Amino acid sequence: MSAAQAGGRRSIRYEPHERPAPTLAFGLGLQIAVLTVAGIILIPTIVMRAGGASESYLSWAVFATVAICGATTMLQAVRVWRIGTGHVVIMGATGSFIAVCIAAVAEGGPALLATLVVVSSLVPIVLAARLSVFQRLLTPTVSGTVIMLIPVTVMPPVFDLLTAVPAGSPPPAAPLSALAAVVAIAAVALKATGTLRLWAPMIGILAGTGVAAAYGLYDVDRVADAPWIGLPTGEWAGFDLEFGSAFWALLPAFVLVAMIASIRTVSGAVAIQRVSWRRPRAVDFRAVQGAITVDGLGNLLSGLAGTVPNAATTVGASVTELTGVGARGVGIATGAVFIAMAFLPKLLAVVLAIPGPVVAAYLGVLLAMLFIVGMKIVIQDGIDYRKGLIVGVSFWIGVGFQHDMIFAGQISEFAGGLLRNGVTSGGIAVILMTLFVEMTQPRPSRIESAFELSVLPRIREFLAAFATRNGWDAAMADRLDAACEETLLSLVRQEEAAEEPRRLRLVARREGDGAVLEFVVAARDDNIQDRVALIAEEPGEAPAEREVSLRLLRRLASSVRHQQFHGTDIVTVRVAAPVSAADGGK
Repeated sequence: MSAAQAGGRRSIRYEPHERPAPTLAFGLGLQIAVLTVAGIILIPTIVMRAGGASESYLSWAVFATVAICGATTMLQAVRVWRIGTGHVVIMGATGSFIAVCIAAVAEGGPALLATLVVVSSLVPIVLAARLSVFQRLLTPTVSGTVIMLIPVTVMPPVFDLLTAVPAGSPPPAAPLSALAAVVAIAAVALKATGTLRLWAPMIGILAGTGVAAAYGLYDVDRVADAPWIGLPTGEWAGFDLEFGSAFWALLPAFVLVAMIASIRTVSGAVAIQRVSWRRPRAVDFRAVQGAITVDGLGNLLSGLAGTVPNAATTVGASVTELTGVGARGVGIATGAVFIAMAFLPKLLAVVLAIPGPVVAAYLGVLLAMLFIVGMKIVIQDGIDYRKGLIVGVSFWIGVGFQHDMIFAGQISEFAGGLLRNGVTSGGIAVILMTLFVEMTQPRPSRIESAFELSVLPRIREFLAAFATRNGWDAAMADRLDAACEETLLSLVRQEEAAEEPRRLRLVARREGDGAVLEFVVAARDDNIQDRVALIAEEPGEAPAEREVSLRLLRRLASSVRHQQFHGTDIVTVRVAAPVSAADGGK
């Protein structure tokens, strides 16, 4: 753990648990909703029109999608029991499902789509419940790569918006509108302080829209013609329960896309935690589980309503990084605005009338910020040639497939064009390469026992044998013994109030010249990784008794990673070999 990680602070004005003024929370929520609702509306519009659904059903699908995104965004923020993150996680219709949803509507209409979405909604729910089983895939390498690929996937349609102006518009209209928005956002975000910085996105949108309106690009008639309050004219299509050949042909694709969407949600939930605290904290994977659970519930609601699935987006992380506000009240306000928009056609019209170049400029800034968030996650624990190879190859695979530069003729028809999505193809690549590295590592040693200090002599014998098999000398064996003892002492102190006996599984494996010790026990509230990072370094300060083990562990281990899931703690301790042990192991 680097000093920067241990002591660094971010310019966060409001952390998730803090309460900004209601006007500020509502203002930021309104900004997010106004600037993302167009994308939420666009996806069901593309799916229903391309699949051949009626315009009346399209109105129902748009209404249901916006309302469900609002409800699930609020659920992400409030975190009820094991559902939600307690952070600003914005839910939206996901582009990953576009190809398979169009195929479903074309083959069997909205009823077949509804059935497939309901069935595939079980994927994230099951994944959330068993997330600790897949913890080796939830690495910064995987999460960061997927986040970096999101802008690659979204940027092409965003750039298309730069020229989305009516025919006959003055040539300078589009570029000047976009330029005004970008310059205003960048100027305010870079130079403003205090409250003014928080309004950088809205100031940019207003500046860009003002320039666009001067050229006649703002669609005033659309706003004037829309009713103030209204309900959709379409009707629910029901379910296709025949389970014919079309259902079975499309089900594998829906399941695979649901898995990829869940990985993207993991990345988004990790990203929002990385940018929401003043002092860096370990990722709380219980919140990640909550995010995936909301994904599953949102997809279930979408299927029941007969519309496209939704998923957690990374807009919240980008806005938090830009404004410095991570308060969950912003997420609640955003969800409430979404729900209001679903019933207020005129408000939707005000948003949809914002010219494409202005929207593109705003989204471009957010996506640029998101790419940097992904880079930070990739390098947070350092990067060696293996990680560099995995990230580099996966990223460029995603770029290549996204832009039809890799076997376009063969790939375009595979699984309904599934791999043409950069997040999907790059995400599959990074997962497969990570699995390959894990599967080809030397077979680890493991021991299981009761979780109590009385088993320490047995564990010492286990570690001594592990050191001997790897050719390490007494110095390395002693370091492994000490690191294990201090980790167990720290974990056992968390278990003092436990009502039931618990089990410990210790896995030891070699990694280069050093070793990795993985402790798997029942979950508790404290996070060792955070506590190690926050230990005071002042030379004259007397440490509390319970901090002694953590201080020793900090000096013995090259890194400590504590992943907390519902029901399970996984503490991974990396121990670098002393010079003599490293030489002896060669």
